[in-house]
Amino acid sequence: MAGYILRRLVSTIAVMVMVGIFVFLLLRLAPGDPAAIIAGKSATAEVIAGIRQQLGLNDPMPVQFLRWALGILKGDLGTSIFAGRPVLELMAQRLEPTLSLSILTMIFSVTAGVSFGVLAAWRTGGFIDRLLTAFSALGYSVPVFVIGYFLIYVFAIRTHWLPVQGYKSIEGGLGPWVTHLILPTLVLGLGYIAFIARVTRASMLEVLSEDYMRTAAAKGASSYAMLFHHALKNAGVPILTVIGISFAYMIGGVVLTETVFNIPGIGRLVVDAINNRDYPIIQSVLILTSGLYVLINLTVDLAYTLIDPRIRY
Repeated sequence: MAGYILRRLVSTIAVMVMVGIFVFLLLRLAPGDPAAIIAGKSATAEVIAGIRQQLGLNDPMPVQFLRWALGILKGDLGTSIFAGRPVLELMAQRLEPTLSLSILTMIFSVTAGVSFGVLAAWRTGGFIDRLLTAFSALGYSVPVFVIGYFLIYVFAIRTHWLPVQGYKSIEGGLGPWVTHLILPTLVLGLGYIAFIARVTRASMLEVLSEDYMRTAAAKGASSYAMLFHHALKNAGVPILTVIGISFAYMIGGVVLTETVFNIPGIGRLVVDAINNRDYPIIQSVLILTSGLYVLINLTVDLAYTLIDPRIRY
């Protein structure tokens, strides 16, 4: 196990170096000049040149990359071009809304998705199974922003049950915090519920057809014991895999959801940075999210041994 973890960590470093090079070159080679955007449309060439010199954009790309990479290793993510403040400080201010939305969405998605999948496998061909099939098709095919605007119209504009947009910190009370996150959590979680439920159903059906499950039924095991003690545990590896994938994909979904509901999180920060060509913010967010993605994959791989003791690395 220790050797496997060491090998994965070494490969992770190589992956992050490649990601860093790709992100750096992608932003630098994209059209648009951040110095010209900062200076404004009426700026002269001399003013733009001075801003480029101040930002270090005239240095060769290898020099810019090494300066940026060394700063990250020291914990310095750079300074925002437009805000003039450290990127780490700006991200820390936006972290709570994004973490709140992501954690609530994952809890909701995993709980609902696994439950629906188990029920559909238990009553395969029945009403719940057909309902899950229809729900999965809807969750896969309808874009997030369409579901978001529909739920806003129904629950916020027509019925006034929930707030339209914005975010309330948990320090201001649990009630306002929850009510402002209900709609974003529903919108962001519907697709992942459908994904997790379909995989759970398929894995459960495969396990339920095994001989030892028929033996357990013949010995008088209850439906609860068969589903949750025997079947779900043995079907856990693919379910855990899809949960890890869903959490990683959610990083991208948060950006669109925060934009629709005007939540001042990391997603909104990235959108504003892209519009302003704010290199330090975009690079820092991409690097951190890539590292989180790799960490999630490593955690899922190591968790396999807890579900299935037969797995050895």
